[in-house]
Amino acid sequence: MNLQFLLGQALTNGLVIGLLYLLMAIGFTLVFGVMRIANFAHGEFYMLGAFVAFITVKWLGLPYIASVLAAFALALVLGWLIEVVVLKPFRGDELNGLIATLGLGMIIQNLALISFGPDPQSMPATVTGVFKMGSIVVPLSRLYVVAFSAAVLALLWFFLMHTRSGRALRAVVEDIEIARAQGIHAHIVYPLGFGLGVALAATAGALMAPVFSVSPFIGATPLFKAFIVVVLGGLGSIPGAALASLLLGLAESLGSTFFDGSTADMMIFVLVILVLVIRPSGLLGRAEN
Repeated sequence: MNLQFLLGQALTNGLVIGLLYLLMAIGFTLVFGVMRIANFAHGEFYMLGAFVAFITVKWLGLPYIASVLAAFALALVLGWLIEVVVLKPFRGDELNGLIATLGLGMIIQNLALISFGPDPQSMPATVTGVFKMGSIVVPLSRLYVVAFSAAVLALLWFFLMHTRSGRALRAVVEDIEIARAQGIHAHIVYPLGFGLGVALAATAGALMAPVFSVSPFIGATPLFKAFIVVVLGGLGSIPGAALASLLLGLAESLGSTFFDGSTADMMIFVLVILVLVIRPSGLLGRAEN
């Protein structure tokens, strides 16, 4: 294979991977931006969304789009309730909030383990075949996920930019003290921010369920990648998460194409270290005063 083909294929795969990471990362950074808590149960909500898709499609026989909507709605309601009932005392308490979400993640994972067992399970593919553009080949299943992800991100952008609740969320992420002074109510914004963040994670899980297998342990890697993206982009910065997701996807794809998986992982950590040395607050993050 010639270099031009490999480079084009790697860049295409990198953009696809980056967009897949973006849903997870924006949900993670939205929770941190609103609550100032690193949600280490985020991966378990990804897993929960995958199981909702599995049950909806394989057991209930409903259309795939219904499974994605069900995963989003269930995680939004569940996240809202968990924030009010469990996480309310930890708002703004980074250390104890992190410990609480770690415990929450373990509870969700073990409930899934008891309910479904440890073995990976598969669900029917939504589409089959490949898309060819010249010499570049992309599985249609990946493009299907990308199209859904782009639609979800477009709806999220509209919500954040053009609705009252979305503007309130953005105000809290930008500066919580000024937001409070403007009369924005925490008892609405906090559960909404947490619920929306974990709903995005569940949506990512539902979208990826037909591509990969479903098990109680699938949340660890997406959480790890989301955390890297959020640190790289800047804690609480949604534009930073978007930029970092694309950079991470490209670095991972280029590393895997021209070297091997271990080298790709090393390249990712080198990229993170370089960015944090040059900009300790992340690519688009703001330094704390």
